[in-house]
Amino acid sequence: MSRQCLSKWKNRYDALGEVGLLDRSSAPHASPTQTEGEVVARIEALRREKKWSARLITAELNGDGVDISAATVGRWLARLGINRRRFLDPDGDNNRAPGKITARYPGHMIHVDVKKVGRIPDGGGWRAHGRGSDGDRAAARAKTAAAKTGQKAGYVYLHSAIDGFSRLAYTEPLANETAKTAIAFFARARAFFRAHGIGRITRVITDNGSCYRAGAFTRSLFDASRHQRTRPFTPKHNGKVERYQRILAEELLYARTWTSEAQRAQAIAVWTVHYNYHRPHTAAGNRPPASRLHAGVTNVMTSNT
Repeated sequence: MSRQCLSKWKNRYDALGEVGLLDRSSAPHASPTQTEGEVVARIEALRREKKWSARLITAELNGDGVDISAATVGRWLARLGINRRRFLDPDGDNNRAPGKITARYPGHMIHVDVKKVGRIPDGGGWRAHGRGSDGDRAAARAKTAAAKTGQKAGYVYLHSAIDGFSRLAYTEPLANETAKTAIAFFARARAFFRAHGIGRITRVITDNGSCYRAGAFTRSLFDASRHQRTRPFTPKHNGKVERYQRILAEELLYARTWTSEAQRAQAIAVWTVHYNYHRPHTAAGNRPPASRLHAGVTNVMTSNT
């Protein structure tokens, strides 16, 4: 305990006795910028009577001249204990059926995303040798020397595309995530899907990465009737490819130690074949994703061995 803290507690004891040693609230005595009570009461009334969301309540209050943000309204709803719809119902019912993003046929929804992973130096990084080991320091020195010559170790960008109906997936490790790279990747992914009988793509779903916001990328989707970008900071709207990337990380990327980037890139190509043709998937009835397609299967599946 510091001298200042000890002095504070002694002064409290001298002034108030043992009562001064009791815990005190850390809340300030006054909050001049706190939302007025009338506004809070109106927030609660609009929520309980009309079941409005925080954004609708904010729009209503702003229209009446009350300067308040949606974040502030959301915090007050949480503080009042009515931020969830089920909290408004006496028996705790949710009052809202959760929706599912379901593809109705092959090519209906193609989910595309990029996962950035660290590039593995030749000989392996710290995962292969341990942090602070001689091998780790040698890899760090090689990385520093390469940076002086303009060669950065940097990252590898795993571009992935997955069919929402069959879960057939295509992945490539590439050097960057620019629009030009994303366009070239999707052209190869389109050829891969076409070889498996997915000739028509109805919708392409991506996040709001810079490569997907580029007009050139949208124009390159000439055979897709719609390019849909997810709501910002809502990865669940692109959940199929997000889940695929998690499987890729758990079952391959971090499942063993790699000694070079070329070794891992080769393993990704082999694992993708395993995922599409051999690994059971619950969305396909515990069968491989390729089993949900009727054309273009070029690898023997588990049921044929």
